[in-house]
Amino acid sequence: MDKSFSEITSLIKQTRINTLKIVNAELINLYWNIGQYIYTKIEEASWGQSIVKQLANHIQETEPDLKGFSDKNLWRMKQFYEAYKDFPKLSPLVREINWTNNLIIFSRSKTAEEKEFYLKICKQESYSKRELDRQISASLFERTMIGNSKLSPVLREIDSEIINTFKDNYIFEFLNLPESHNESDLQKGLVNQMKNFILELGKDFLFIDEEYKLQVGNSDFYIDLLFYHRGLQCLVAFELKTDKFKPEHLGQLNFYLEALDRDVKKQNENPSIGILLCKDKDNEVVEYALSRSLSPTLVSEYKTQLPDKKLLEKKLHEIFESKTELE
Repeated sequence: MDKSFSEITSLIKQTRINTLKIVNAELINLYWNIGQYIYTKIEEASWGQSIVKQLANHIQETEPDLKGFSDKNLWRMKQFYEAYKDFPKLSPLVREINWTNNLIIFSRSKTAEEKEFYLKICKQESYSKRELDRQISASLFERTMIGNSKLSPVLREIDSEIINTFKDNYIFEFLNLPESHNESDLQKGLVNQMKNFILELGKDFLFIDEEYKLQVGNSDFYIDLLFYHRGLQCLVAFELKTDKFKPEHLGQLNFYLEALDRDVKKQNENPSIGILLCKDKDNEVVEYALSRSLSPTLVSEYKTQLPDKKLLEKKLHEIFESKTELE
């Protein structure tokens, strides 16, 4: 009986994989066709950047449940089509990996040969986004070409790792399903409790989103918590790190603030604020990230209306202790 049960389990797993592959291929087909349409219209000089923006607004207004069709994403689809339209042998390959990995490959690869190399190895080795990015940064293509390095011929077994290859956020977004992220359960629990605590601080904080997606170039970044502060009339981004404070954490948060001010902030609003919350096993650190363009008067006003650092550190300690006790 155990063998029969295992066979049924294998059938279920294989069907899940096949279903995700089909959905992924159809999504890539859609992006390709949209990119081709926009490319053709622009080449005919009948469309410009303003029209693409209007298209994105039209989709948002008429079909609010359709996600993933911002003007930035529409331009990415055009770039995607442009990258491969003259290379028909690569067209089938792009449909065999997810959209996020496609974005990384066509934006970071310089030649058709390099694109083909990463498309093939990405499929063969079931690379995650992080692993693909790491291999490109490590110049795997150049090292392989120069040194004739042998690539691993072993394909991974059909298991959750291959399923995860197609668990792309864009698939979840397109199907209007909850997005899947890789943060630990502990991290998610901390973020959720911190969100509730911020909302309890007072009516000035309006919750916007958790894991708020920022699009910068062909890369996506996620802010743990994003609020709007009515009194300060600005966006407030919270980043929570379950490790020791590092200066690069603030650098990352400042990068998010610049993107928020450029792409999200309205003209009548003040520069965005960042609040970094770090907790390791020994202590808690809370740091504010403020725009360098702020006047001393506005900086002072921000600090009087923002939650006190000591209060945040105390709450972070309480939340962390309560979560780890339950682990």
